[in-house]
Amino acid sequence: MQTEKVIRRDLKYIMHTYNRSPLVLERGMGMTAYDAEGNAYLDFTSGIGVNSLGYCHPAWVAAVAEQAGRLQHTSNLYYTAPDAKLAKRLCRRTGMDQVFFGNSGAEANEGAIKCARKYSVTTFGPDRNKVLTLVNSFHGRTLATLTATGQDVFHRDFGPFPGNFAYVAANDFDALKAAADDTVCAVMMEMVQGEGGVVALDPDYVHQVESFCRERDILIVVDEVQTGVGRTGTFLACQHYGLKPDIVTLAKGLGGGLPIGAVLTTAKVGAAMGPGSHGSTFGGNPVVCAGACAVLDTMDDDFMKNVNDRAVQLRAGLAALPHVTSVTGLGLMVGVAFEEGIQAADVRTACEHAGLLVLTAKDRLRLLPPLILTEQDVTTALNILAGVLENA
Repeated sequence: MQTEKVIRRDLKYIMHTYNRSPLVLERGMGMTAYDAEGNAYLDFTSGIGVNSLGYCHPAWVAAVAEQAGRLQHTSNLYYTAPDAKLAKRLCRRTGMDQVFFGNSGAEANEGAIKCARKYSVTTFGPDRNKVLTLVNSFHGRTLATLTATGQDVFHRDFGPFPGNFAYVAANDFDALKAAADDTVCAVMMEMVQGEGGVVALDPDYVHQVESFCRERDILIVVDEVQTGVGRTGTFLACQHYGLKPDIVTLAKGLGGGLPIGAVLTTAKVGAAMGPGSHGSTFGGNPVVCAGACAVLDTMDDDFMKNVNDRAVQLRAGLAALPHVTSVTGLGLMVGVAFEEGIQAADVRTACEHAGLLVLTAKDRLRLLPPLILTEQDVTTALNILAGVLENA
């Protein structure tokens, strides 16, 4: 009855903007979520990449609880230690110079767009403000980040949209070069297009874009909201490509379960943003930043080695499953394509019934397990998927 009661209340009082599964998740520990009736689920979604350390990691819980008992919030009119500590660690980990903290990926991408335009307008004049993004990209659901998203399906019914965004096909350098006129201030891209089907960019394409942009002082903005914080086996996915962007955005896994967004910039971009140029009431919240510091503390060399080892194990196992035609993405950001007639949504539902939580992206299954997964966790997930696909 508890499940039915919660679902009825949700349907009555909450906007129907989510196509939820009929599960009420009540608690979790490590890799496992439990519903209101006590049923256990091996979670390969991590809250769409948010629970990087799984559920209720002891170090994360302790850091959050301690800070909550000390100072839960103050305005950005004052300094606090946790956000400065987190900013220093992020800059040292990424090679970037400055950070702005917000509350979500969309807010981080909004901030990145503002930073890019502010630098370019200050440096070159008011007409240099266009942002190029890639077809099949996803950058958020605010009006500006929705406009930056290169998928028409997300645009319906929400116009008019902010101006001076344009889209080019991913991995088509000639198209980007043709679109990059004198009004373009930035190119914004994901190293792996998550909502676009879990498809990684071609390294040669990325290197061509980098060289082209550097020659023209067009800023490179990399959206690492889903790919960042160890998800792909390096702290940033762009590190696989040897790319150092002008601006990087983070969110999701950085907070370990609490809302955070971060805009990381080089010194020249950060210098363009003065007092009053941007702000966020909850940005840099001390409780959230304390939790994020615990996330970074946990991700040492041994942790990252396990991420890479488990990615190899998972990808090899998936490729050997029946009806699987390809395995895409990077690291533990995984897309699974199936033979014609196998619907990813049906596989997801069947996995759920068998005790495994997974996601979809377009026509593919999408896996974003917590980064703490073990060899046995991968084996268990593969066995459940094998059973589902054998009966498909």
